Amino acid sequence: MENVKISVIPGDGIGKEVVPATLEVLDTLAELHGGLKFHYEVHPWSSEYYLENGEMMPKDGMKQLKETDAIYLGAVGNPTLVPDHVSLWGLLIKIRRECEQVINLRPVKYIPGVQSPLANPRNFDFIVVRENSEGEYSEVGGRIHRGEDEIAVQNAVFTRKATERTIRYAFELAKERKGKVTSATKSNGIVHSMPFWDQVFKEVGQEYADIQTESNHIDALSAFLVSKPHSLDVIVASNLFGDILTDLGAAIMGSIGIAPAANININGKYPSMFEPVHGSAPDIVGLGVANPIGQLWTAKMMLDHLGYQELGTTLLNAIKTTTSQGIKTSDIGGSSSMQEVIGAVIANIE
Repeated sequence: MENVKISVIPGDGIGKEVVPATLEVLDTLAELHGGLKFHYEVHPWSSEYYLENGEMMPKDGMKQLKETDAIYLGAVGNPTLVPDHVSLWGLLIKIRRECEQVINLRPVKYIPGVQSPLANPRNFDFIVVRENSEGEYSEVGGRIHRGEDEIAVQNAVFTRKATERTIRYAFELAKERKGKVTSATKSNGIVHSMPFWDQVFKEVGQEYADIQTESNHIDALSAFLVSKPHSLDVIVASNLFGDILTDLGAAIMGSIGIAPAANININGKYPSMFEPVHGSAPDIVGLGVANPIGQLWTAKMMLDHLGYQELGTTLLNAIKTTTSQGIKTSDIGGSSSMQEVIGAVIANIE
């Protein structure tokens, strides 16, 4: 029997609904495998936990997480209870940094049965490799003075180590896909960090003669995601650019509710973390209509990362079959409940 230990953090809002529901699907896949058992360690860390304890996770929280094989996260944040910067930096970003999850992956794919706002989506299928540890989201900077003389300085930090490993990861990924890497840049306006990014991209690209490369300014690339997403394969981007592009990617898929993400540790020391792109959606909590597809697709990415690619493919195929059958939540044009979607996915797996 193969035993896999997963840290489960439902988090806030609809995370507490979709995460337990999708564990049913994971257990169905484990039964299909025959020799696999998932062991879940469920942690109640959330905004409500913060109100009760004054912290987003206990002092030994990171130690608990690091002793498992993967981290499965729902949604973090409830600004009516806790400011976003407190909840995010106390849980999500803390985990990313201390588990050295230096790569963020977000696939963008046309899903049958989900109407894209694009008139002709042409079966687009690309993935964004986002640098996940520094860049524009560096904590370096500060504020001085008050009133009309107030100054805020935010420093973007780009190291060769982080930049090169992100770009190299994208090239390695392209070898398994369609063989093309597109770099997101803005070297015509950001005069230090982006020319540096371009330089490293060119240097790494010379080692991959069989991979097609192109470099696009972020504004033009954003337009290409709308006008010709079918031409893209692997996009590599800095922390900020990758964040923005992937929300646009979710939009052209039809809903942020179906978009998945993975925070990848590449040195093997600590677990990786898997989370949907959507937020906690407090406006629909308790209504039973939350879209579980983002969380399910996230589970597919976790299965792939853990070495169960066949089960991951089975899960994604079951999702596609379910949406093609018209079994969808209201955010993507259906009338099904969350549990009806879960039930259909399980039936299609079986």
